[in-house]
Amino acid sequence: MRNKWYFLLLLLFFSIKNHAQVVDSIAVETDSVMVDTAEIILPENGLKNPNAILPFFEKLYDMDRNNPVVKGRKINIVHIGDSHIQADLMTDKVRKNLQQYFGNGGRGLIFPHSLARTNGSSDIRFSSNLGWQNHRIVSPIDGSPVGLSGIALYTKSNDFAIELNTKVVGNEFNTIKIITPNNANSFDIATAKRTITLASNVPKKITHKIKSGQTISEIADKYNVSIAEIKRLNRLKSNLIRAGKTLKIPTNEMQQKAVQRSEFIPLVMDADENTHSYKTDISLDRIYLLPNKSENSFALNGVVLENKNSGIIYHNIGVNGAKFSDYNKYPMFFEQLKALQPDLVVIALGTNESFDKMTATAYMEQLDIFIQKVKAENGNVNILVITPPPSLFKRKYPNVFAADYAKKIIDGATDGNYTVWDMYSQLGGLFGVNRNFRNGLMAGDRVHYSKAGYEKQGDLFSEAILKAFQDYKINRN
Repeated sequence: MRNKWYFLLLLLFFSIKNHAQVVDSIAVETDSVMVDTAEIILPENGLKNPNAILPFFEKLYDMDRNNPVVKGRKINIVHIGDSHIQADLMTDKVRKNLQQYFGNGGRGLIFPHSLARTNGSSDIRFSSNLGWQNHRIVSPIDGSPVGLSGIALYTKSNDFAIELNTKVVGNEFNTIKIITPNNANSFDIATAKRTITLASNVPKKITHKIKSGQTISEIADKYNVSIAEIKRLNRLKSNLIRAGKTLKIPTNEMQQKAVQRSEFIPLVMDADENTHSYKTDISLDRIYLLPNKSENSFALNGVVLENKNSGIIYHNIGVNGAKFSDYNKYPMFFEQLKALQPDLVVIALGTNESFDKMTATAYMEQLDIFIQKVKAENGNVNILVITPPPSLFKRKYPNVFAADYAKKIIDGATDGNYTVWDMYSQLGGLFGVNRNFRNGLMAGDRVHYSKAGYEKQGDLFSEAILKAFQDYKINRN
């Protein structure tokens, strides 16, 4: 019986390219129990076609041996994906692992996801005194300034303040870079605010509560004012008043009122062709973004935090539900990528395409467009592609589209001049989903992974990079 099921699945796998339209009808014949009980043999964890990123390894080598020529050097890795990258669970693990080995060069790209009313990294906190408009790459193009973070955040109000709090030890920074559409000088920054108290004289307010049996004339006599003045101030048409109500009493007396307001002191910023920035010798953990009063509209595409140390900066860019085609339709995303000065771009997309039942041929066309756009704006930057993780349709049918994408990505690595980490196989491939779920690595939908699952992905990926780097050092010598 088992051989029969293996035959059916293999037939399904190799026919998917030309017969993607029949996946649903075939999948219903696939017994999920067979997927549970299939023996799983994981391949050795490593990178495929590592020669495509030898320049990246050479930069790591110089940093690893403390080459004085590159003292203070930053190596920028940009990891681009969908929801698992937006949440920064996998990438946070990779960031910590690589920075522990090569040094922490800074937190890297961050974005105020909370102000866009969505989830984001948990180690940075943003807050603002007003609501912001937002637009995401997964939405139809409407002219919104969507750029590097895949989410546009914008307003026409010039009375805002955004507080950025790094929250955790290790995120302190000495340099902050602001990324905006067309590198507009839209924002001022301040490191502190002070409260100013202003005192002024205002008319004294007196209110009288009417007691049972009181008349308006008695009240006027008590406060030495005329009945007409009371009636005019309270808009009364007659002298009739009711117990329990209140009357405003006119008076010529004055009283002091204290008014407090916060004042920020903007700092002088530098500019290059991609960012506006501020540098200081003092390590900061909090800063404020303010409106440049000479501007009339404000859009934020990202903030970059760096410290004074040599080391890795691991930037994560992700949007829930994103596909290659979503990124490909926004030129500003690729233009602003230059602001990060990437040494290695890691690409991890495919799950959402698979649930659209996109053919592997169409998927690879979108991947190629994406890579060419990245290289067009960033020269000969090295590229590493991660295969999509295994998942199930309707919690029981194997996602053979993801399997086909993984195979095509690996087969195209040499011609495409990119390196591959095969996450699909490392997580058990076609038969690994239910095992991952039982081990607490996947959510109940058998599509998304748990926090532990994403952290495992991060550990496996950083392990593969470090293994390949050690091999590079051995072969280099």
